[in-house]
Amino acid sequence: MKTKYFFAAVLMMMAMMTACSNDDNYVEASAARQSSSASGAKTVLIYMAGRNDLSDALAGDLREVKEGSKRLRQNDNLIVFVRSLNSKMPWVARIQNGEVTDSVSLRDLGITSSDGENRASDPAVMEGVMRYAFSHYPASTGHYGLVIEGHGTGWLMMNDVKRGRSRAAAVDWGNRGNDSDSRWINVPDLTAILKGIPHLKFLMFDCCCMMCLENLYELRSTADYIIGSPAEIPGPGAPYDQIVPDMFADGQFYSNIIDKYYNSVNGTLPLVAVKTSEMEKVAQATHTALQATSDKTVNGYHDMTGIIHYYHMDTNKSKDFFPEYNIFYDAGDFMRTFAPADVYQQWRQVLDLAIVKKCTAMKWATDKRWQWKYSDFTATEEKMHGVSMFVPQDPAKGDYARYNEDIKLMEWYKVCPQ
Repeated sequence: MKTKYFFAAVLMMMAMMTACSNDDNYVEASAARQSSSASGAKTVLIYMAGRNDLSDALAGDLREVKEGSKRLRQNDNLIVFVRSLNSKMPWVARIQNGEVTDSVSLRDLGITSSDGENRASDPAVMEGVMRYAFSHYPASTGHYGLVIEGHGTGWLMMNDVKRGRSRAAAVDWGNRGNDSDSRWINVPDLTAILKGIPHLKFLMFDCCCMMCLENLYELRSTADYIIGSPAEIPGPGAPYDQIVPDMFADGQFYSNIIDKYYNSVNGTLPLVAVKTSEMEKVAQATHTALQATSDKTVNGYHDMTGIIHYYHMDTNKSKDFFPEYNIFYDAGDFMRTFAPADVYQQWRQVLDLAIVKKCTAMKWATDKRWQWKYSDFTATEEKMHGVSMFVPQDPAKGDYARYNEDIKLMEWYKVCPQ
């Protein structure tokens, strides 16, 4: 999730930065506008899931989006979906030359959710908005982009009789306006939706912890590139006034997005861009490397002491420090620690082909006091690889009994069981 207390945290924390590195037909569009179907048209949808404690921050982001739109071409289609605490009805609109145009409500579009609350996380709402945006504003170039903005919790799921398998992204508090009845969408359900819209040039998560191998593998067929962070995202999110034009650019557009985002938070955020066509190879290489780590366990589990982790799940709300709640571990730091050197190097070479852009940070802005929740490791350029991975732990500790089972619902587990 985006951090709740970013403004205080970023004042306390100065980034210990390192250098960034580089590597290198959908449904018929009835009633599409002439400008949308013009030669060279590109389309990007920013899906702003802000009916939660990020509502004020997303309002600021919308202002930035409007500013960034002033530098787009006439036939670039910048579309926003806005769901916030400050607006009774969610709406979809085109942003052009700094102005909201063609605004429609979900009611106008005939989009409804099963519970009548039109949550941003409801699959019916999400699919309906995306289908409308990409059919009503088609990209003649095939360049479609999607930004999902809001809270995120990596690949995690949560079993709930009423809500089903939820968690992961785009939490919506519902009509009550508080988190007592919050709902999320999980990554497998999100993937199913994305497979029903045009193939994306890029998918960007302006959400916490979404750049884990499990998500990247699950989403590999939906977009050419996935952009985001393995760690907590600052509350204000990306600098949209700066990066909106880059979302419509060609070449290594992802590099400019990451550089500008990274600089806007003074390096207090690790960021990566992943080329999804390499994720099958990453999964196979990880499977091989994991087999080489099986003899490095204690009572059947790896001792993760000292391994970089990107978020702390303090599920018991205790003021004490419990390492067993750390689940988003740096995939490379784990491999570097437990795999033989030659196996790690072979795995690293495959991963490096997938990560086409990376900016690392030795500390990042967080809603948790760094020395309280992140003092159990030292981050270095050599140790930090920019993507996380779940490593099963003793089910008697924390919530691992659930985590160890929920991970089996991800496609990643079929290739990389542990």
